Amino acid sequence: MRKVQLERTTKETSVTLELNLDGTGEMQGETGIGFLDHMLALLARHSLLDLRLKARGDLHVDMHHLVEDTGLALGAALRQALGGKQGLTRYGSAIVPMDEALVLAAVDLGGRPYLCQRLELTRKRIGDFDTELVAEFMQALTTAAGMNLHLVQLAGRNTHHVIEAAFKALARALRQAVALDPRVKGVPSSKGVL
Repeated sequence: MRKVQLERTTKETSVTLELNLDGTGEMQGETGIGFLDHMLALLARHSLLDLRLKARGDLHVDMHHLVEDTGLALGAALRQALGGKQGLTRYGSAIVPMDEALVLAAVDLGGRPYLCQRLELTRKRIGDFDTELVAEFMQALTTAAGMNLHLVQLAGRNTHHVIEAAFKALARALRQAVALDPRVKGVPSSKGVL
């Protein structure tokens, strides 16, 4: 069973989540940040990961803490759900269009965290969501998951479309990377360990 339940509680935030790597793409719950909830629903739907989430935080101060801690909790849950990574595909990539936007995502679940994010987010806000928090979420996710992630914008001018394409591309890349390959014996590494 590649499922995990996890809680992350600080003086600023409380995040409880349940993650199933072998799900159907169902997202339940909310963070209290509408745009983030929308992106997490897209991430679940297009990755076929099931995500149940309850997140609360000091939104009266800023969205930063809750966005970052949600990324940290999701990344930690992903890392735990992968277990020993036996039979794991490990790599995934996708190029996803969203109207005029086109974003490439490439993922390696090899245990070495690294984020390369090249998205041109020309609008500072979408509604009340600060678009620089996309990078904070992705950094937290990759660090806690031990994931290598490249997000590269190939086209696009509408910031909402670019971010949505990025989350969908990440989802499709994760869908490939977390899949089990019956031909893989042990872990997918020439070192014999991940």
